[in-house]
Amino acid sequence: MVWEFRAARQSDAEWMAELRSVVMRPDLERLGRFDPVRVRTRFLDAYVPELTRVIVVDGADAGLVAVRPERSHTWIEHFYLDPSLQGQGVGGAVLSALLAEGAASGPFRLNVLQGSPARRLYERHGFVADAADEVDVFMTLPRGDRSTRVVE
Repeated sequence: MVWEFRAARQSDAEWMAELRSVVMRPDLERLGRFDPVRVRTRFLDAYVPELTRVIVVDGADAGLVAVRPERSHTWIEHFYLDPSLQGQGVGGAVLSALLAEGAASGPFRLNVLQGSPARRLYERHGFVADAADEVDVFMTLPRGDRSTRVVE
């Protein structure tokens, strides 16, 4: 499987919002929080094409990820991959590439839904939980702790 990034465009917003809904639905339903309108609206209201990249797998748009720098850390947001490609190493490769690109910045932060299998991906890359509520777990990859430490 060959993957690459391409720049996101404003015209990508609708399919991205739909992918977000598909990917998040099982976890949101388990948490009693799935609302098909809200899950799409929250994405569309926050979508910034300049901070977002499309993940292209074997020539087809298959996912997205946004990287948003702030003064004290860098957020990894909206990391969604087509469910048919999950568990095949694409997400790990994408995350490793993002962390390598941002090696001088840091720390990295992200949040993942409570009970989501994606949390294992982040933990394998060195992220640690530093806060949580009934819906989200907030995780940090401290400065200097990069993807070279991936545990298989």
